[in-house]
Amino acid sequence: MTVEEALQYINSSAWFDDTRDLSRMQTLLDKLGNPQEKLKTIHIAGTNGKGSCAAMTASVLKAAGYKTGLFTSPYLYRFHERMQINGQQIGDEALSTCITKVRSAAEAMERHPTAFEMMTATAFLWFAKESCDITVIEVGLGGRLDATNVIQKPEAAVIMNIGLDHTGILGSTIPEIAGEKARIIKPGCDCVLYQQGEEATEVIRDFCRQQKAALHEADFAQIVTEFDSLEGQVFSYRGETYAIPLLGAFQRRNAAVVIELVRVLRNRKWKISPEALEHGLYAVSWPARFEVLADDPYFVLDGGHNPQCAQEVAENLMHYFPEEKHILLVGVLRDKDARAIFSILNEAADEYICIKPNSSRALEARELAELLGQFEKPVTVCETIEEGIYRAQQRAKESCRMVCATGSLYMAGEIRACFGCY
Repeated sequence: MTVEEALQYINSSAWFDDTRDLSRMQTLLDKLGNPQEKLKTIHIAGTNGKGSCAAMTASVLKAAGYKTGLFTSPYLYRFHERMQINGQQIGDEALSTCITKVRSAAEAMERHPTAFEMMTATAFLWFAKESCDITVIEVGLGGRLDATNVIQKPEAAVIMNIGLDHTGILGSTIPEIAGEKARIIKPGCDCVLYQQGEEATEVIRDFCRQQKAALHEADFAQIVTEFDSLEGQVFSYRGETYAIPLLGAFQRRNAAVVIELVRVLRNRKWKISPEALEHGLYAVSWPARFEVLADDPYFVLDGGHNPQCAQEVAENLMHYFPEEKHILLVGVLRDKDARAIFSILNEAADEYICIKPNSSRALEARELAELLGQFEKPVTVCETIEEGIYRAQQRAKESCRMVCATGSLYMAGEIRACFGCY
């Protein structure tokens, strides 16, 4: 089976379904010899920040000399981005070989696995085959019933920032959503928690007590910013100084969680020197998170797609570009709370250009433009992402403005490709 045929097979299946239980995933892994049981794992859940945390963690572990697997979603440009070892994406041959084995197991099952289940099994299979020392696994959706939650003995469970997203599936309140995400915490493991509101924190604390899991909470009052510009930022946490290339106050907070995680791993006998921690944070790459793609005029890309992300984007625009007018190149998925997202982004917006993300779930650009009309600011509709980029850049050049593309990760890959980033 060629890699094209392998990917077509994965994509021909439903990504998720309404049953959402782990028995089918476990059956699939049983047929594959349970590769996940051969792996040491850090399991990361959360509404926002889990991808950045995963990328930072993998970068630090690589710097410490460990062969490190990284599993994230979604991808920006190509499927292979979802699974990497020491920063190298899975190759065509390995991907085809692993999916062929997954397909053979899947077709012997009474209940066919979803695409995400098969993709997760593919990652476990590859990481085990390559004898990774440790793997960093990002939850796809929620936690309790996510396909990744077959992990039984994680080295650590990390819970990042919790907010209201996927409310139709995970619950309509913060405690309900926190309860879903808490289920990645397993008996006797360590849990590292992003500092957050008391409602979510109490849920996590209670579940840790039930599981006899040690809880380690980040303390953001210990963060002191020393340097912050479009070139990157330097900060101290608990008296130690670190530099990261990622922009925004939220990335300092994400890094603080990773620093707490490293303390936990050291206590579990993982050898991570201070130099490895510093170098790993400094070397991290995580595209489409307030990423500067051009500077004449400035063009920033952020895949933020819920109200919490929107607040961070708005704050970053006012912080890093206080003198400029802001043109927002925007697209959003139909199942997102677009009204809430753009009510927040509008605080920093001077003009909108609407496009449609590359997804069957995307809201049409004209529908988004109708919604944005309530803000009484200039709104332009473009038929393609390329046209939207061109129009935004032209408007920015004409009026000394900057552009921020935001609203969905599903348009980030094509936007980056237009700037030669792959």
